[in-house]
Amino acid sequence: MFYFLSKAIDFIVMPFSIVFFMLAYAFFTKNNQRRRLVLGLVIVSLYLMSNSYLVMKALNAWESRFVNISEVKKTYDVGILLSGGLILSSTPRQDHAAMGDNGDRVLQTYLLYKSGKIKKVLITGKSNEDFMAIRKGETRLAASLLVDWGIPAEDIVFEEQARNTRENALFSARILKKMFPSGKYMLITSAFHMRRSAGCFEKAGIKTDPFPADFHGGYNEMVLPKLIPDPDAFEYFCSLWHEVVGFIAYKAMGYC
Repeated sequence: MFYFLSKAIDFIVMPFSIVFFMLAYAFFTKNNQRRRLVLGLVIVSLYLMSNSYLVMKALNAWESRFVNISEVKKTYDVGILLSGGLILSSTPRQDHAAMGDNGDRVLQTYLLYKSGKIKKVLITGKSNEDFMAIRKGETRLAASLLVDWGIPAEDIVFEEQARNTRENALFSARILKKMFPSGKYMLITSAFHMRRSAGCFEKAGIKTDPFPADFHGGYNEMVLPKLIPDPDAFEYFCSLWHEVVGFIAYKAMGYC
């Protein structure tokens, strides 16, 4: 129930949906004063959400601290790689991997393994049923890419039922407690997603050390504000907003 409810809430509270509802209200209301007020709020909101300087600062404040591989002093039994945007699957006939929006997670996992920081890789997440049926789901394609790069197939473990971050943690915890009890675990996911992910794994009884990847705001520091609206900034803001809302909802439910 939570899964379907979360998807419905996700649609309602997303920035684009909010703007759409406000514009619809302005179109149908007969009160001119309210119409002007709502349209003014839409203009201000769209400007703030598409301001690259403000969005970058918000991302910098939210994303986890950047970690260099050289700073990782321990060796971990398992590196937990969260799926979701790892691989771009265009067609079931696809015979090679194509990086998705969050493909940096795969690269960082490979580098951690090759540098001896992690011994095994657990890839968690459910993919499209049709792709999974022919073993071309996201987790399998990501694993295939890692194997092509030189990671032995026997060092990769799969969890392919989780539909969201909470289930990533719950289902992975079962595998970890069974196969790697008392192990040391490293969590690899996007920097903006690390707070919620780490909290979910902790609630599931799995203590992890974070290794954030796929930074949206952490690499750039802008000195002067830019006044021109930027569509890319709006896209980043939507991702950040989605994550913050998800974190608050998970906190309220006691999931992280």
